[in-house]
Amino acid sequence: MPASALKTQATIINFHGCSLSNLVHCSSKCVREAASSRDMGASTSTPSRSEEQEAESLVASIGALPTLQTSFAKLSDPQSKSIPLHSLQQCLSLTPQVPLPESPSPIPDHFPSLLTHLGSSIADLFFVSGEGGGVSWVEFLRGYIACCGRMPGSAALDNLFRLYSSASAKAGSPPKLEFGSDDDGKMSGSLRLGDLRMLLWVCWVMERSSRSRVEEDGLVLPDLGGLVSSAGDACGVDVLDYEIPVSTPKMRAWVLATVPGLSQCFPRFVQDRLQRCAASEVQGDSEPSTSSAGDTYLSIPDTCLLSHGIAWEISLTLRSTMSEELLDFCFSRNGDKAYENLLYKSSVNGKGLSRFWSNVEGYHGPVLMLMSGSSPDARKGDTDGQRWVIGMLTEQGFENRDTFYGSSGSLYALSPIFHVFSHSGKEKNFVYCHVSPRRGYETHPKPVGLAFGGTIGNERMFIDEDFAIATIRHQAVDKTYQPGSLVPNQGFLPLEAPILEVEAWGLSGKAAREQQYSYKKREVLFTEQRRKVDLKTFATWEDSPEKMMMDMVSDPNRVQREDR
Repeated sequence: MPASALKTQATIINFHGCSLSNLVHCSSKCVREAASSRDMGASTSTPSRSEEQEAESLVASIGALPTLQTSFAKLSDPQSKSIPLHSLQQCLSLTPQVPLPESPSPIPDHFPSLLTHLGSSIADLFFVSGEGGGVSWVEFLRGYIACCGRMPGSAALDNLFRLYSSASAKAGSPPKLEFGSDDDGKMSGSLRLGDLRMLLWVCWVMERSSRSRVEEDGLVLPDLGGLVSSAGDACGVDVLDYEIPVSTPKMRAWVLATVPGLSQCFPRFVQDRLQRCAASEVQGDSEPSTSSAGDTYLSIPDTCLLSHGIAWEISLTLRSTMSEELLDFCFSRNGDKAYENLLYKSSVNGKGLSRFWSNVEGYHGPVLMLMSGSSPDARKGDTDGQRWVIGMLTEQGFENRDTFYGSSGSLYALSPIFHVFSHSGKEKNFVYCHVSPRRGYETHPKPVGLAFGGTIGNERMFIDEDFAIATIRHQAVDKTYQPGSLVPNQGFLPLEAPILEVEAWGLSGKAAREQQYSYKKREVLFTEQRRKVDLKTFATWEDSPEKMMMDMVSDPNRVQREDR
């Protein structure tokens, strides 16, 4: 037997000898080896019944077995009892969409072609075809495990990088990525910041396709410049030059530390495509429905600070129901739903802490607060100021207290560069919300305003009562949130910057809004009851409040003279 054939056979044995429990953690490596053997013309041996049962048991443990059984029955050829490779590629493909000119950044010419080749790249990388070019039931299960099985975030991210590398190569613009052939399969090479932006856009399109059941005639890509600049800043390269190569290990470390949710966009996309196939009525009909003549994509208004891009960027940092809430209204086709989570907007509801409090009072759940402002850059002679946007996330809503409170939260620098500052684990001074001072004399009155981090009088960020000035101090005063600059050119001295806009978004769903409505309704009812005076409770004219008032006006000193 030739040496090449022996090597191929050893590769196949290595793949099928790998236990499925290990397949969850090293699936990408095994699938790559098996795919290489397929390209070399080798045929895989028929899996045993025990292997089939083990694969089905593992898929059933993640709740996907009924869906895969239905989709396999619709995609497979009854005679060969396997899925033709072109049918699987079509099932996993995106509907071709051309980016519209409204996109904020120039779109590379090969980007539409890259999206077109996603389906074929997924099928080639993760689903092993047999001798006749079809994917058997066991290989179909194994391919699904390789894409969507339980695995560390780093392994899921490696799958995403491999998918992008394969699709880019087919589109004619391969990145300089290399994947090791050793046991750990580490990546090497480099990735340009322009490649990262393309990868982020690919993940955006996959996420949008998974969330929206109706595809559009065109595609508007969000502005993700802040996220790309964050990667360049973390990797030590010029954020203005998208052609500078960045080592893949550094880029990989930045993704895992800053936006760990990015690696889950690909598994969710594969799950959604197979679920659509299983739900379709026509055999092999896996194409998503097209939009009707009058159907348009309604999005978050451009006048809001929480743009599509910012909402998606924040969702990638979260691993809770808050991420789902952000994704739901970020990709919602209902324009009203984009507004229903908006609790407060200063340009609409009016500036000031009292106006803010009247709109957020009674909302018990996570709240995302965004604030835009400007600060001058003395080094560049800029007196008008550079605009920035920062965010504050609290999981308990806002409470009227004269002390710091909270159990968790995060600060965000959103624009012009993206950074997330989560809990440092040292202190718990997350939120300070003091709406009005106490009645009576106070020796040391507490400041009225909003604050995040630091201590009273030395807050990391303080918003005054009028929502006119934000005071931002250096990270050294704060032990609650992780260190870092919230705004550009912050420096060591306190920065007082004018506030341009403030928004508050509820992230606890419709139930929390209904509870807030009930709370406000009760408060209005109680207020009206306290204002009313029931005259029937007074027996005579002498006991009535009107008689008392008239006596005081006519002769306020009469009672004192009678006492003497």
